[in-house]
Amino acid sequence: MTGFGRGEAALGEGRVAVEVRATNHRNMEVRLHAPKEIGSLVTEMMEVARRQVRRGRLELHVWLEGETGLRVTIDRGLARDAYRALCSLRDEIAPGEPVPLSLLASVPDLFTPVSATLGEAARLAVMAAVERAILDLDRMRQREGAALGADLASRLGTVRTICGQIESRAPEALVAHRRRLRERIDRLIADRATEIDGMRIEQEVALVADRTDVAEELTRLCSHCDQLAGLFGVDEPVGRRLDFMLQELGREANTIGAKSQDTATAHLVVDLKTEIERMREQAQNVE
Repeated sequence: MTGFGRGEAALGEGRVAVEVRATNHRNMEVRLHAPKEIGSLVTEMMEVARRQVRRGRLELHVWLEGETGLRVTIDRGLARDAYRALCSLRDEIAPGEPVPLSLLASVPDLFTPVSATLGEAARLAVMAAVERAILDLDRMRQREGAALGADLASRLGTVRTICGQIESRAPEALVAHRRRLRERIDRLIADRATEIDGMRIEQEVALVADRTDVAEELTRLCSHCDQLAGLFGVDEPVGRRLDFMLQELGREANTIGAKSQDTATAHLVVDLKTEIERMREQAQNVE
């Protein structure tokens, strides 16, 4: 599910600000961008995000504004060694070319916090800003979730209607199929001008007709629809269960389509599969 959230918390004479953006994703993925001053809190911030959001791709951007009391220091010895190494490489492959100091920004561990352990006040401020941003995001996602739930419920109603139409059509379609089989066999008998066991023919007709009966598939479809309806309004993540149930709906619809020998039923199956696919696309947006 998509959404945006922002949170802030005072720190010293400045503040910690956090923005979080959520986009649709099949699994859970968190990307965090934070200044080095609070690098020791990265794992804790990501854990907070994962506890609150179970599905989607999250982008968290954290920054410090004003005088927060947090500073970084540069490892001067490491900087000198790195710059000398760069100059030596320059003299070897491109003598006379300038070596910009900006290259040092990519040297790992060149900038480190003044203190390896942040003070408790700083940690609390950072975590409060993250939690407020996630809460703000959650409010937006709840509004989107309500809209998605209404759409899925409406489409589920359409699926039920189509299933009812297929069920109503089934007896007539089965009788028509048996009649066509009987007529085809009668023509074959007439062409061969030989006697064939009538009882055996009736058994074969009944067997073939039974293979086109979709009553069991319709029963399972109705059961899946009932289970889907039970997921709407549940106050917990249901995205994966929706995926599974819609997959099962699609499986039954495919079986009905494969077994059906009736043109009108075939058209209804196309409508049914189309609606199920639309629901599956929407379910990808549900946590």
